[in-house]
Amino acid sequence: MNPTPGEFRIIDNLQRLGEGIQRDELKYHTKRVLVCKEFTFDAAHHLHAYEGKCKNLHGHTYKAVFGISGVPNDIGITVDFSEIKSIWKERIEPYLDHRYLNETLPKMNTTAENMVVWLFEEMEQALQDSIHLDHEDIPHASVMRTEFVRLYETPTSYAESRREWMLSE
Repeated sequence: MNPTPGEFRIIDNLQRLGEGIQRDELKYHTKRVLVCKEFTFDAAHHLHAYEGKCKNLHGHTYKAVFGISGVPNDIGITVDFSEIKSIWKERIEPYLDHRYLNETLPKMNTTAENMVVWLFEEMEQALQDSIHLDHEDIPHASVMRTEFVRLYETPTSYAESRREWMLSE
């Protein structure tokens, strides 16, 4: 029954697995899907060999956006958002949040352009480690992979790294 627009309706029958929907109906398709998750962190840095105000120690509230793709599993999930969050919390955030980036990241000028490539590499490695540990039986076509990472240094300025650029260089 379709409600009239603006009409308030209480659910008559809560759908339950095995009643109204069967397990083999949970996966709708076999297409690759992009799932995105955003994180913020505060950090300080400065740039070397640069004549501008960023040569001085300063900070930002950064926003990192990760695009992860894969084919949904048998219940229609490509990658659980909590899995992306766990990777962030355990393997990436400790190097970034409330840190002096020139000290915690690999030796580089801590530009958004350099940092976004590091973020891509870290997420991709973590996904590959996860796949090898937990999903050795998954066909290659359905494996999760990092498609892009976008790093905002300010609300209107960002750098982006994309899979096709990372693999073609």
